[in-house]
Amino acid sequence: MPPSSETATRALVVTAHPDDVDFGAAGTIATWVAEGTEVTYCIATDGDAGGSDPTVPRAEIPAIRRAEQRAAAAALGVTDVRFLGYRDGELTVSQDLRRDISRVIRQVQPDRILIQSPDRNWERLGASHPDHLAAGEAAIFAVYPDARNPFAHPSLLADEGLEAWTVHDVWVMGGPNPNHFVDVTNHLPLKVQALQAHNSQTAHMDDLEDRITLWMRAAAERGNLPQGRLAEAFLVTHVP
Repeated sequence: MPPSSETATRALVVTAHPDDVDFGAAGTIATWVAEGTEVTYCIATDGDAGGSDPTVPRAEIPAIRRAEQRAAAAALGVTDVRFLGYRDGELTVSQDLRRDISRVIRQVQPDRILIQSPDRNWERLGASHPDHLAAGEAAIFAVYPDARNPFAHPSLLADEGLEAWTVHDVWVMGGPNPNHFVDVTNHLPLKVQALQAHNSQTAHMDDLEDRITLWMRAAAERGNLPQGRLAEAFLVTHVP
């Protein structure tokens, strides 16, 4: 169902890699921040398998990509960025990952969570990287049933004092069946700025702005927005 008109007090974004949120939802994040929502990022990996410059030692990539994600987040007004430290390209829906996402949910206590789709999108296969699918599946497992269940991952309560927390408002990006489209036309410059902060991933893209504008124009058309508008697309659902 479409989201309520109420602004979330706190929102948590869970993605597999640095830059995922900026490609998929930077304009929407900028909208939320402007509305007063406090946004936290939880990034499962350091993106250590990313980058294309052979002159950069691979051991330096994790620190580079963490710094890039923090800079991109700051461009949108997000200051709380957390990394779980899993290996890029090897993410699986493990109990450890479910527990670690549940921990962040209980710490942040968000009203809303934005995750990647656990369903493959055959029309946009790039959105369905195996790590994206795993991050999305683990995140929705953390939403239901893990984070809300005081008896799931008992060490979170027993050792860390983290009480169960229920998230009801779930937004999914990159999936095959969006039902909600956010007009982000006015935030295009911020989205471009956030993506350019990921220099190791986007510096070679001379057509970066044109590329994302094309994607967002197509999303706006799918969502029946007025001609000339740009949108980001989501499946939005309410979890009882």
